[in-house]
Amino acid sequence: MTLTADHPATGTPGGAADYIALDEHWSTHNYHPLPVVISHAEGAWVTDVTGRRYLDFLAGYSALNFGHRHPALVAAATEQLGRVTLTSRAFHHDQFGLFCRELAELTGTEMVLPMNSGAEAVESALKVARKWAHEVRGVPDGTAEIVVAASNFHGRTTTVVSFSTDPVARAGFGPFTPGFTVVKYGDAAAMAAAITERTAAVLVEPIQGEAGVIVPPAGYLREVRRICDEHGVLMIADEIQSGLARTGDLLACDHDGVRADLYTLGKALGGGIVPVSAVIGRRDVLGVLRPGQHGSTFGGNPLACAVGRAVIRLLATGEFQRRSRELGAHLHARLGELVGAGVAEVRGRGLWAGVEISPGGPTGRQASEALAARGVLCKETQDTTLRVAPPLVISRDELDRGIDTIAEVLTR
Repeated sequence: MTLTADHPATGTPGGAADYIALDEHWSTHNYHPLPVVISHAEGAWVTDVTGRRYLDFLAGYSALNFGHRHPALVAAATEQLGRVTLTSRAFHHDQFGLFCRELAELTGTEMVLPMNSGAEAVESALKVARKWAHEVRGVPDGTAEIVVAASNFHGRTTTVVSFSTDPVARAGFGPFTPGFTVVKYGDAAAMAAAITERTAAVLVEPIQGEAGVIVPPAGYLREVRRICDEHGVLMIADEIQSGLARTGDLLACDHDGVRADLYTLGKALGGGIVPVSAVIGRRDVLGVLRPGQHGSTFGGNPLACAVGRAVIRLLATGEFQRRSRELGAHLHARLGELVGAGVAEVRGRGLWAGVEISPGGPTGRQASEALAARGVLCKETQDTTLRVAPPLVISRDELDRGIDTIAEVLTR
């Protein structure tokens, strides 16, 4: 391809269109990004290659809970970069055990299995649950079942899309992995009816992000916990998007006073710097893994652990949980004022909202493009919903600026 570049001798693109053309030509088209080319970022703001600034109202789907380039996280990464970044798990390193202990203590759990991406954490939790069912419950090997909720989003791997109900995520990717039973989200009775003697675990998102920031009915998570206890199966909570202060508590399950047997964490655990994920939970469950049965070359690497430890220190102060609660109340109150005037419904908790656009209004994509043109970066989900999740470091004035822009785009 030919670039209309300022620096043709080096092939350096000269403007946003050139960078976008590079992406379109050389990368697989598995995303449809907004036409904004970001080159710098700090806090709740990003700057594109032309020098224009945008308010970030997405925060990397919660990966940037602490904003872009938080000084404490950058300092931790920089310090570790000068020491050692990777050893593989063939050897011990001086950050690994500290990271595992500090994450377990923060979350009130007993054991940590570090991985990289959120999908890896989910895959790992499923493997652990099946092995636990085989060894502890006596479920014959190869027959363990996992009960999941419809409209879920747990990643993009072949096994995970096997129990997705999104046709876009599934079409053309079969054959699919067996062993999953799908029931309606929020329907505890359907969950209970799906459990059999072969059930190893129930996997559920405390709030469904990709589905449109769907909050389940009051008492649903407590009832899921009760059902799991009654039948002797594991409760796995996927807190990759909802966890680590996004909803106003450390974990979204905390709002309901529910403790899962296993949690999957990711996104914000890496501070927006490196991919860090983990399965955390009961020692007697995670303890079924033995050397050679599961692993990851980069999982729990020194750089990831150093950044993760800095994230844990930020969360231990409680500041970000408080900010999410207080600013989240303001966000939902103001967005709620738009209902009936271009907005059909507002869902969510803390600094996380699904803004359902009224019929006859713009599509989610059109609304996202209109927001970007006005300097606010947001993204649609499920065609008719704007997913609002600004960094937790955002100020009240910045939050109001973003809300005002949403009102300008949607109200009529």
